[in-house]
Amino acid sequence: MIKLLKKIKSILKKNEVILTIWRLLQQYYYKYIFNDEVLIRKQFKRKMGRDINLKNPRYFNDKLQWLKLNWYDPLAAKCADKYEVRKIIKKKIGDEYLNEIYSVYNSVHEIDISKLPEKFVLKGTHGSGFNIICKNKSKMNWKKEKKKMKRWLMMNYYWLYREWVYKDIKPRIIDEKYLDDGLIGGLRDYKFYCFNGKADSVMVVTKYNDNQKYYFFDKDWNLLRYCYSVLETTDEFTLHKPNNLETMFKIAENLSSDFSFVRVDLYSVKNKIYFGELTFFPEAGLDYSIFKTTDELFGSKVKLDNIK
Repeated sequence: MIKLLKKIKSILKKNEVILTIWRLLQQYYYKYIFNDEVLIRKQFKRKMGRDINLKNPRYFNDKLQWLKLNWYDPLAAKCADKYEVRKIIKKKIGDEYLNEIYSVYNSVHEIDISKLPEKFVLKGTHGSGFNIICKNKSKMNWKKEKKKMKRWLMMNYYWLYREWVYKDIKPRIIDEKYLDDGLIGGLRDYKFYCFNGKADSVMVVTKYNDNQKYYFFDKDWNLLRYCYSVLETTDEFTLHKPNNLETMFKIAENLSSDFSFVRVDLYSVKNKIYFGELTFFPEAGLDYSIFKTTDELFGSKVKLDNIK
């Protein structure tokens, strides 16, 4: 089942048109047919291959679903907005950690590609996976890309998985400066899993020929056996360690201090740290890429007794 789901997901990711149309159809179907708990139970059973435990959740994925139904924090909703969160980041750690943005658009018609640099990134502010990475704008099919962005703006990402942090975000598009860390495979994403203001580990996302891999490391850059990607590695396997890793851990813990759990995404480019985003429900709480032992470990760190 896991292999089949991964294959389907891979196919959808490679065809953005099919993926977006599929998401739009899902959005309207899920919105009018299922209430929150019914949909969550159905999706969990289908993707995780077991029934969810909402009464006494033990595992990380189960607890994330519980949080969807039982927790609300307006600060988290602001942090999920990829534009509004910049105000919070500036206040907490300073604007030197923010990537440069060129413009914010309410409509695709406002975007003038001729005024943008050769390389840049376009992002939707109101969901997950709304990204266009432009390395050479003269080689991009902008008619196609603008249609893609119009579909983004039609979506309310909340209805897909009931991640309430996205429900009331104003759909917009921002364009950011293109970042390049010079590593093979393109810019690496460092995703810090933080529980009650403490970072357990960092998940490093690598990409080679459109094939993404995920590797967890601790604060001392020891490889952690947390997910299925490690099954393909040798005992000597490692990745390039950022020189500013210790600072990145401190920043992640600072930004996570207000929440029982949040994943803090950062970048390191030529020893300069950039903020990426804050994620409250990784993989919508349906992450079958981690081991059961990891699911249990992370679950033990999410303290629901403290949730208001």
